[in-house]
Amino acid sequence: MTQKELEKHSCAITLSDMEIFIFPEILYALALANCMSSVVWEWKKDKWFEDLSSMNEHRKIQRVKQFIMDRFIFNLDLDTWGLTKKQTEIARFSEFIDRDVLSQSNALFGYEGDKYYFDMDIRKHFGLEKYDDEIIPYWKTETVEAMEAFKFRENYSTGAGECVSLSTLYVAALFIIAEIPLEKIHLLATPLHSQNFIDSRDGLITNNRRVITKTMWFNGTQQSIKARRAIENEKITMFVNNFGYVHTMYEKATMPKEKFEEAAAALKKFLITEINFEVFVSFLRENVDYQKHFQFCAKHKDKILFIESESVFSREEESKSRAGTTSHKALLHEIIDAEYHKIPLENRLILEDFEILLKKNKLNPKNEETKLFFIEKLKNFIEKPEIFAEKIILFSSIEPKLPDICAKKFVETEPITLCVKNGRENLISQIYSLAKTNSTANLAISAFRDVRHCGIRPFMKAAFERNPVCFEALKNYDFAQIYEILKNFENESIYKEDFRLAQPDEVYNFKRGDGLEKAILLATLIFRKTKISPKIENNEKIVEIAFEQKIYSFETNKDIPLIKDYY
Repeated sequence: MTQKELEKHSCAITLSDMEIFIFPEILYALALANCMSSVVWEWKKDKWFEDLSSMNEHRKIQRVKQFIMDRFIFNLDLDTWGLTKKQTEIARFSEFIDRDVLSQSNALFGYEGDKYYFDMDIRKHFGLEKYDDEIIPYWKTETVEAMEAFKFRENYSTGAGECVSLSTLYVAALFIIAEIPLEKIHLLATPLHSQNFIDSRDGLITNNRRVITKTMWFNGTQQSIKARRAIENEKITMFVNNFGYVHTMYEKATMPKEKFEEAAAALKKFLITEINFEVFVSFLRENVDYQKHFQFCAKHKDKILFIESESVFSREEESKSRAGTTSHKALLHEIIDAEYHKIPLENRLILEDFEILLKKNKLNPKNEETKLFFIEKLKNFIEKPEIFAEKIILFSSIEPKLPDICAKKFVETEPITLCVKNGRENLISQIYSLAKTNSTANLAISAFRDVRHCGIRPFMKAAFERNPVCFEALKNYDFAQIYEILKNFENESIYKEDFRLAQPDEVYNFKRGDGLEKAILLATLIFRKTKISPKIENNEKIVEIAFEQKIYSFETNKDIPLIKDYY
């Protein structure tokens, strides 16, 4: 293995957001690692999914979504995986990336694409204001095993994960459990977020734990606003699927051009909608300042009564019904008569009258006539109707900032074509077979933590260089004290197979690990303090570390021999 290959495979083990940005194959490799996980295959047997085969694709996806929402929370903090320095990361990747290019695409290296974050000070938003500008988070993406293991941490009752973890988990869960074809699932990464686009019927977008339908995308709720923010404001730096990737930074694209264009067209279709009454009301829901120009009317006891639109939107907060939808009338009937007015309110357009106009006109946000329609119809109610028109057009039609393919060199690679029908072992065999010729499948085995495949060195390189949490927490203890602390951890790995290993920070964070994993943690701390790599021997259920005439021994169930020059 060359030094570059060693670096890449070690990155597939630590899986930081930065590493995934530099090596885009790792994003899909993690999704494949989760596809191979026994955890996801056990979920498939859950009673929640027993009637899944009778459902259509959208219902299957919603079932998976609810299962994930019940088992995980979103987590993004500085304590979980620790901190690193800009110069450290730049030095690591100097052979792979230019500093100026990096600053255009990564939030913590100068990127300023999303005005929302920079208006509020991105370093303060992430809790970094107490550190100097050189300090950045060492956010690591979690495998499904690490995500589930959060339940062992203090103040957590369920699993957890950050946006990349959840997006790659969705790929695996939708493919393995719901049997959604891989070619329908596309991963979209921006400098600050990661989401999936699922090309099923009208389309779906995942956003952390949630799944957003096209109707929800345009409904103007806080959930919709959060889901839209990345695609509205940021460049899509990576577009990844089972055919390969297109990366904004790299000239080479590894998926067929026509596959990218097909997926991009489906995404663009999802991001545009006709401006009907429901969409118009949804726009008002999000743009609160415009609500004062409108009113609703309702028939109550044979009388036509009127009410401020802001009163109706306020009522939504405590109701299951929503204005502008099929439950619109039910919402209006929930409001007591005392809140209504007997005559129309002055200088407010009656939305029910406007609904009739919208039904007569098919308003495509791409047509110039649409802008003129709103200016003409609203000029007597709104001071600057042209600004209103521009805003509702932008609300109804988002143009994704996809990688520019004009200068791309499309170099097709072998697609990841898998069959889920014949069980987990068969799927694993398919991926291992693909690994002989496909670099993403090859990296997936490292992300899966199978140290038999690429040897122990990539794992140990990652362990020794990129586990700051355990070092920071234990730096003031001597080795005998650390040994006793580790002996008191649960003697159980988060990875059940005897050939898969947890990294030191995973062992420390979840306070559990096989004896070999504990020994590796201790070895990394010895190296950090002394710059000496201690000898580790794994023999017949006992692993031993020899250092300064002392022996530290742990019980192990991991059948992994360690060579002398492991690091």
